[in-house]
Amino acid sequence: MKVKIILIGGVVALAGCGGSGSHGNGTLIVAAFYPLAYAAQQVAAPGTEVDNLTPPGVEPHDLEVKPSDVEKIRSADLVLLLGHGFQPELEAAAGHGKHVVELLDTPGLARHPDNDPHVWLDPVRYALIAKRIAAALHRPHAADPMLARLRALDHEYRQGLRGCARHDIVTSHEAFAYLGERYGLHQVAITGLSPEAEPTPKRMASIVEQVKQTDATTVFTETLVSPRIADTVARETGATTTVLDPIEGLTPAAVKRGANYFTVMRANLARLRQALGCR
Repeated sequence: MKVKIILIGGVVALAGCGGSGSHGNGTLIVAAFYPLAYAAQQVAAPGTEVDNLTPPGVEPHDLEVKPSDVEKIRSADLVLLLGHGFQPELEAAAGHGKHVVELLDTPGLARHPDNDPHVWLDPVRYALIAKRIAAALHRPHAADPMLARLRALDHEYRQGLRGCARHDIVTSHEAFAYLGERYGLHQVAITGLSPEAEPTPKRMASIVEQVKQTDATTVFTETLVSPRIADTVARETGATTTVLDPIEGLTPAAVKRGANYFTVMRANLARLRQALGCR
């Protein structure tokens, strides 16, 4: 039985086989953005095609849906959305049919009260998403290797972030609530959930004062968002800057050198340890 799937970010449900948009005889998975595409690659059967709708280097919030994307969505047997307005154009195109899956509605995911959608930055929650995708593919045990790797990553973070001199992380935007909650870190975000939001002068002054009070030595920038505002905060507080990647997508350079979710998460851990003065 060949199943055609589109992964765009949300509830996982399987809607039969032999859909009207069959691509040859193979299984097709289309992912809205990188974390979903990567999880799908890890749990799908050999030979499955995984198509990420958000190209390398593009911020998922900025994705403009093309007619070809709409055609893929409409012809799919399964659509996976992160959901809850993370990529509203894609959600509107997918609709709410029985073949549409919104992964933020995964049972047990335990959403953060500030509605941060970046659940994949917590390896424990990301494991639930991987299991949900595997279940949608009727391959529940196919997720086992990835779950083992995520348990090991969680252990590395727990051990690596013990005994740190500081616990405040100053970030470009409010993307690290789940990571902070899991590992006892307090996020001081320069902007809100939207990475493109411009802080008001009053908000900027407040952030600068908060950073000074925390004695933070580092302001974290991101790979897919301009560091201009973060650089200003660092300059005003005498801090340095370094990247803390929310892994919404990979840059073309990262793809070329073979980076993936696990390598980026471990690079994040190394930078956190240095910035927080961890032993």
